[in-house]
Amino acid sequence: MQLQQLQVSNEAEYRELLHDITCRTSAFLARAGVGDGARPSAGQKAGPVHATQEEVVALLTPPTPAAEKALFAAADRVRRAAVGDAVHLRAIIEFSNHCERSCWYCGLRRFNRKLPRYRMTVDEVVEAARAAIALGFRTVVLQSGEDSWYDERTICTIIRRIKAISLPSSSGTVAITLSLGERPRAEYAAFREAGADRYLLKHETADPELYRRLHPGMSFTNRKECLHWLRELGYQVGSGNIVGLPGQTVSTLAADIGFLSELDVEMAGIGPLIVHPETPLGKLVERSNGKEAGLPADAVTMTLRTVAAARLLLPLAHLPATSALGTADPRGRQRALQAGANVVMPDLTPTRYRRHYEIYPNKICIFEDPSSCFNCLSRMITGLGRFVATDPGHSPKWQLPVGRR
Repeated sequence: MQLQQLQVSNEAEYRELLHDITCRTSAFLARAGVGDGARPSAGQKAGPVHATQEEVVALLTPPTPAAEKALFAAADRVRRAAVGDAVHLRAIIEFSNHCERSCWYCGLRRFNRKLPRYRMTVDEVVEAARAAIALGFRTVVLQSGEDSWYDERTICTIIRRIKAISLPSSSGTVAITLSLGERPRAEYAAFREAGADRYLLKHETADPELYRRLHPGMSFTNRKECLHWLRELGYQVGSGNIVGLPGQTVSTLAADIGFLSELDVEMAGIGPLIVHPETPLGKLVERSNGKEAGLPADAVTMTLRTVAAARLLLPLAHLPATSALGTADPRGRQRALQAGANVVMPDLTPTRYRRHYEIYPNKICIFEDPSSCFNCLSRMITGLGRFVATDPGHSPKWQLPVGRR
């Protein structure tokens, strides 16, 4: 469908497009054998849900508040049908804030001389994971800057020791997600062999030129290659993008969703840009009053729309209500959970280190102890009529017969 043929200028036309796309999503779920009344075809693959970039651009640009509300409601219905009412809590342990990169928006960049740096020991990481498991978390996310001080052997040791921790009154092992940035393929393979289940490597933006400008010395081509390696090695793959980057347009965001669909990710982390003041982009935003992004709405609103569109086109993906959304908007996480999200990733880094993992400033819940954090999130989730999952929350695609994944 060509852009000039896609006329979505009023609410009725927008609702017609939304209905069309949700029908495709329902058909996808039926082929996958997911949801009420689904009748999967033997040996038939499920998808993906197809939409042109022009359709996604239109989807991300509701013409009225009522149309936007309809988008969120449709995403919420698809979320319930595809992944249910459970909300999966993933405990993040940010074990090092050293980083060898110099990304233009991130406070961990190597040239931020004002940031106190830290590295947790292997024992500290394992004990933080043990505490998270005791509280009820069934996924641990090990995250750091791109810090090669933690070599292959060290990371594998951490993975094996965490995997050896017994789950209270449960069979199986805790799920481990790694988020360590770009690594050689051989290291990804070693981490997988050691027991890592998932890997989160956000692509940040699918615009190669914008990616190059914001990530000195890096390339989108290499980022894509790393993501394809992870897929080949059998990880549950997570990626995601930032909303509100300078020079970003709705077409850019549509390309981000298209890239996530092409990868067929198991998880997509989508969050608003919150720049750190001690970065080149932070200085740029300060001078221009934050008006660089060529988007029709603020970053929080566009993030919620992007999450909702991602749910419609990637119905089986786990979609977090990110901490960045909760930082940018006091009700950001709740709003995301009502627009298609089904994951929350609280920070369980020991408090003496947590405040120094400053990708962006003023992050929520910096001083909360883990027990209070778990209880607070549980109340938030039940207050939305949802419940906290008690399982590791592996991708629903991993539970489908091989022919339909």
